[in-house]
Order: sequence, then C-alpha cells, then structure tokens
Amino acid sequence: MTPISGAPTHSIAPWAYWHARLMVLAWAFVLPLGVMAARFFKVTPGQDWPQVKDNKAWWRAHRCLQYTGVIAMLFGLYLAWGQGSGRTAAALWHARLGWTVVALGVLQIGVAWGRGSKGGPTDPRMAGDHYDMTPWRTTFEWTHKAGGYLALLIAVAAVFTGLTAADAPRWMWLAIGLWWISLVVVFVVMQRQGRCMDTYQAIWGPDTGTQASRKRPTGWGVRRYAASEWTTKFGPARQGPQRPTKQ
Repeated sequence: MTPISGAPTHSIAPWAYWHARLMVLAWAFVLPLGVMAARFFKVTPGQDWPQVKDNKAWWRAHRCLQYTGVIAMLFGLYLAWGQGSGRTAAALWHARLGWTVVALGVLQIGVAWGRGSKGGPTDPRMAGDHYDMTPWRTTFEWTHKAGGYLALLIAVAAVFTGLTAADAPRWMWLAIGLWWISLVVVFVVMQRQGRCMDTYQAIWGPDTGTQASRKRPTGWGVRRYAASEWTTKFGPARQGPQRPTKQ
C-alpha cells in the first residue's frame, strides 16, 4: 500500500484520483478490450463460418467499448483541465503523452465515421467502398489500425508516467502491469492460433468472385482462409459437443 517512492503516506487531490481512474479505465481496460474484440472475434467461437457470415457481435462490442472508452477519456481530461501548476518532470511527460493519446483517441472516432459505404449483396446498389475495397477503404483500414495500436502503445507510457507523477501505491503498478501482461499473453496466443481473420472474409465468405476478395488483407498478421481450412481448424467439431436442438 506504500507509494512507489517509499514515502510513508499517499495523498492526492480528488480531481487527480478521479482523472487517474477514468484514464486507466479507458486506456488500460476498455479500449484494449475493444481492440481485442475487433481483431480476434470477427468469427466467434462456435460460429459455423462460412455458412454463417457477417456476425456483427464483434462490431457491436468494438463500437460500444471504443465509444465508452473515449467518453471516459474525455471526462478524465475535463477533470485535469487547468490543474497544471507545480508540475514535476514526470507530470510534464505525462501531460505530453496524455495529450497525444487524447488526440489519437478523438481522431480514431473521426476516422471511423469516414470509413465509407459497405456495399455487398445486402445493399441494393451492391457497390460499396468495403465490398469493392476502394482506395478510400484501404486507406481507412491502414489509418484506423495503425492509429489504434500506436495510441495503445503511447497510453502505456502515459499511464506509467501518471502513476509516477502521483507517486501511486505499489499495488497499482503491480495490478495494471499484470493486467497488461495478461492481455499481451492472450493476444499472442490468439494470434498464433490464427484467429485474426480478414474482415472482408468474415463478412462475405472466403471468395465472392470479385477482385476485391482476392486482394491482400490490410494489416499485420491478418489471415485469409479457405472454407475447409477454417472448418478443420476452428469449426463446430473443434468446439466440443454441441447441445442437441429440440425437434
């Protein structure tokens, strides 16, 4: 329970600990979980892909978590606004890193709004930025993915410089550090399993017959599968016994 500096007590202003709680909630918990949902759960466990396509569970989870995280971040920013007197070196670095992640967080929302049209068989026009993988859509995917991972990396530094500036108790360092290590372990395991499926395939199946469906996936470590390959690796038979349906 003692501060990281070894001081006998730990005391900060109410605005500071609520600012810290909201920022840690946003950048250490909610937003990373939103990234995990989008990266690894475009096809959920037990889903009979490609017979069952366009499962929107990941999309709803990603959108809900990211909006929740950004709202918490903005409230945390509001609480810290104008409270910059008597800053230490750690606090100055925390402020710089914090402003950077705030800007990236807001930018991510703006970029998401400009992702373009969807298209596909469920759209009367068929054509769409995503279905046709237009340059606009490709640029969005590279920008949104790169911006999100960059923001999370900077957020790690922002959180730890904030803990230093607040001379936070040792248990906070330990709890947040262990949580992030757990996320990294889960990330590595699921990436090695091959669960990072291309969004295009997850929505429209292994091959729509269009040139767009044969383009290289956008982003690092994104996989594309033949239907038989996915079924062998992750299909319902690999999920354990299924509950019988009622006749």
